[in-house]
Amino acid sequence: MSTTNAGLARKLGYKNVSVYLDGEPAWIAAGNPMYASRKYVETGNVVIVDLRASNKAVKGRIKRAVSIPYAELEDRIDDIPRNAPIVLYSDDEEELMDAAEDLIDDGFKHVSRTAGNYAAWTRTGGAVESGPIASKEISWVRVLGKGEVSVADFKKATDGADPNAFVIDSRTPDEVAELGIFRNTVNIPLDQIADRMNEIPKDKKIYVHCSTGARADMAYQELKKAGYNVKFLLLNISDAECDCEILKPNGNKG
Repeated sequence: MSTTNAGLARKLGYKNVSVYLDGEPAWIAAGNPMYASRKYVETGNVVIVDLRASNKAVKGRIKRAVSIPYAELEDRIDDIPRNAPIVLYSDDEEELMDAAEDLIDDGFKHVSRTAGNYAAWTRTGGAVESGPIASKEISWVRVLGKGEVSVADFKKATDGADPNAFVIDSRTPDEVAELGIFRNTVNIPLDQIADRMNEIPKDKKIYVHCSTGARADMAYQELKKAGYNVKFLLLNISDAECDCEILKPNGNKG
């Protein structure tokens, strides 16, 4: 559950609502499976991979899916966009589990599956298409969600190229002490945001980050309610795309 959905659940009267602060990447890294909802598969900004034999994909596949038979996955893994959310399906549960593990081991952070695979998808009326698959090339462009800051704009802020930006690191002091902090960044932990708003300028663009984006999203919601011009970074800061310079606790560059 996202922090936004958790807030909506509370408004609807649910009392016992929790958010996994370490986020989706940590959940997946711990060996827990992720399953994609119907809406996520049909409308999400994702790459859908059909792991079945290519002749089966030609006869029928989930709409927008690309065909990469499991036997070819190892050779074609570099064809899959690294930062894209990946949704896998097959007709072989063991191959599906192995494929998910292979992608995660190779550094993919957002890997989910369709529950029940292709058979369940068609049985429940999921959108499909058929016919020749014109190209093996996979095109994907990240679309920013509501409140997100682009990596390019975030990097300008931490590099000092945008004097109108104010960057907040919402991780704990222990995390900062262990891993370091981005340049031109102020550490205000999520649980201190409400009490330290006097330190946050109202006349600047506020960018918030944490380790994966989950806590940054929560800080964004709080600052937005307080009237700030704020956005948050929804990205694991260990991702290669997030190549901002890190200052180590001793002041040296990371």
